Amino acid sequence: MKAILCQQFGPPEQLVLKEVPSPKAGNGQVVIQVEACGVNFPDTLMIEGKYQFKPPFPFSPGGEVSGTVIEVGEGVEHLRVGDAVFSLTGHGGFAEEVVANAATTLPMPTSGAAGAMDFVTAASTMYTYGTSYHALKDRANLQAGETLLVMGAAGGVGLAAVQLGVLMGARVIAAASSEEKLAVCRAMGAAETINYTTENLRDRLKELTNGNGVDVIYDPVGDRYAEPAIRSLAWKGRYLVVGFAAGQIPNIPLNLALLKGASIVGVFWGAFAQREPEMSQQNFRQILHWITGGQLKQHIYRLYSLADAPEALRDLMERRVVGKAVVVAR
Repeated sequence: MKAILCQQFGPPEQLVLKEVPSPKAGNGQVVIQVEACGVNFPDTLMIEGKYQFKPPFPFSPGGEVSGTVIEVGEGVEHLRVGDAVFSLTGHGGFAEEVVANAATTLPMPTSGAAGAMDFVTAASTMYTYGTSYHALKDRANLQAGETLLVMGAAGGVGLAAVQLGVLMGARVIAAASSEEKLAVCRAMGAAETINYTTENLRDRLKELTNGNGVDVIYDPVGDRYAEPAIRSLAWKGRYLVVGFAAGQIPNIPLNLALLKGASIVGVFWGAFAQREPEMSQQNFRQILHWITGGQLKQHIYRLYSLADAPEALRDLMERRVVGKAVVVAR
């Protein structure tokens, strides 16, 4: 089979497409013939050696896949050869085949008001909607009628947070870096938008909330925008630490949390899915209900061939991707 390999830490341009042996399913595992693989920010960190988990060389990036089960290991009861599935693999997805833990592999829905789930949608669901729903529901306890600020709102997890916030009854303010990106956010239901490259984030939030501040901040960006966002929290507001796509991990004056009675809450969905699989699966049942019912729809930026996977990672790193980039393996 063919796979995109990282043989040493570095930029996407160092990745190579090679022929490698097919994987074998161990106990509690399945082998998936990959149809599509989502492209996510952790992939860019992993190939540069900046992620919490460092697979041994050589490895393939790609942490969420969809495809067909072609081998089932011992101890697997809920999956069979021929099943169409989507899976959280962590890495290995930029390949024609991947081994996956059965516990984090789910059958693709075959029916619903919006029809059966397709492979591209399935491969772009776990990281974005899984992260964002866990953040808003489990970590922020977002309530209907509250105000939600989504930073980096045109990215994969950002757009998911916009859509989910709307479905959960919040007033959503989307912040992004261009008018083109903000137009997509409005199409996804954002009530208000802020271009934080041309507008003062704090002043605009004060204006939009009549000085009351926002209840929940969903922040996958970090860097210089984090502090003015936190200063814009309402009393008992919640700031969700989702990631640092802008590159710099911010230093936050903790007196801000004290003065506002606010919470700074970490969001690590991958660890949550591993440590609390039953609650994670419950979340996904709701997410899949919304997707198959047509209430959630992923915005696909572009489909890339397996050979073009390094280009997909570069586009993500350069923040050209609006919504979700997906690698199609065949």
